[in-house]
Amino acid sequence: MAIKLGDIRLRRYKVGPGMIFIWIVGALGLSVAAWRWIAGLGATTNLSDHRGWGIWISFDMMAGIGLAAGAFTIAAVVYIFNLKKFYPLVRPTLLTGFISYILAALTLLADLGFPLRIWHLVIYNNIHSPLFEIGWCVMLYSAVLALEFSPVVFEALHWKVPLKIIHGIQVPLIIAGITLSTLHQSTLGTMLTIMPYRIHPLWYSPLMPVFYYISAIAAGLGMVVFESYNSARTYGYRFELKLLSSLTKIVPWVLGLYLVLKLGELVVSGDYVYLLKGDLASVLFIIEIMGGVVIPMLMFADPKTRNTSNGIIWAAFYAMGGLIMNRINSALTFFDGALYLPAWSEIAVSVGLTCLGIIMFDAAVRFLPMFPEPTAEAGKK
Repeated sequence: MAIKLGDIRLRRYKVGPGMIFIWIVGALGLSVAAWRWIAGLGATTNLSDHRGWGIWISFDMMAGIGLAAGAFTIAAVVYIFNLKKFYPLVRPTLLTGFISYILAALTLLADLGFPLRIWHLVIYNNIHSPLFEIGWCVMLYSAVLALEFSPVVFEALHWKVPLKIIHGIQVPLIIAGITLSTLHQSTLGTMLTIMPYRIHPLWYSPLMPVFYYISAIAAGLGMVVFESYNSARTYGYRFELKLLSSLTKIVPWVLGLYLVLKLGELVVSGDYVYLLKGDLASVLFIIEIMGGVVIPMLMFADPKTRNTSNGIIWAAFYAMGGLIMNRINSALTFFDGALYLPAWSEIAVSVGLTCLGIIMFDAAVRFLPMFPEPTAEAGKK
C-alpha cells in the first residue's frame, strides 16, 4: 500500500480529474499573483487611495483566519482539558490551521503595496497599532503551529530525538498557541473598532473583538466537521461522526451567546433602527443572522440532526457561511458606505491561494501519517 521515498511513505491515492483541475486553477491563480507583484496593485486591482483593502483582507485574511480557529480549540480540548477521545481529530485540524496561516501570510504578500518590506514589522515596532499585535501573533502562532504539527513529520522520518523533545514541551506549546490565537482572533475585530466612520452601524460595535472571537470558535468547529467529511470522501478514511457530534454540542451555546450579545448590543445602541430601512444592508444582515447563527444553532442543538452525516455537515456549512458573510459584510460590502467590486485578478488570486491550500493538504495526507491506515475504498471517490 505504500512506496518508500527515503523514510517517508507515499500512499497510493488515485489522482482524479478534480485534483488535476485544482492544480491547473491553482497554477493560473498564482500566476496572476506573480503578475500583481510585477505590475503593482493599481494595475491588477480596483483598490485606490480611498479604498485600501478588498477581498484579500476581508475574505482571505479575516475569514480564513477565523475558520482556522478549530486548531487551537481542538488542541485545548485534547491537551488542556485532557479529553483524549478527540485525539483522532487533532492532526488534520492542526494541519488545516497551519495551512490557513501560511495562506494568510501569502495573502499579505499579495495585498501589501511593498511586499518585500513585510519583514519591517520585526524592526519597526508601532505598539499602538492593532496591526502590530496581529502581525506578531500571526508570526508567532504560525511558528507554534509548525512545532505542534512537527511530530507528524518526525514520525514519518523516524526521528526519535526531535520527537521526544517536542513531546516534552507539548503542553507549553499548546498554551502558547491558545493565548496567541485568542489575542489575534479578537484583535481582527479590534482593528475595525478604530474605524467607526467606515463600518456600517449594523456591524460596527465596540464589542467587535468579542464577536470575532466567539464566531471564530463556532465556525472553526464547523471547519473541523468539513475537513473530516472531505477526508472521508476523498481518501476513504472514517468519518468520525460520533466524535464530531459530541464535540459540536458546545456550538449552540457559543452561537447562542453570540446572538444574545449581538442583538442586545443593537438594542442598547439604538442601531436596530437600520433594520427597519429595508435596504440591502438590512436584508443581508438578517440573512447573516438567520442563516449563519440561528439555523446552525438549532441544527447543532438537535441530537437527531447532529448525529446524521447530512445534518452535521449542513450545520457546519451554515456556521462557516455565517462567519464568511459577517467578515465580508463588515469589512468589504458595506465598508466605507460604498459597494466594492473586486477585479477579476483579485478573485483569481484568492481562488489560486485556496487551491494551493487544498494541494498542500492533499500532499500531507499522501506523504505523512495524518490518519490511521485507510480502508480499501481509499482514493476511489
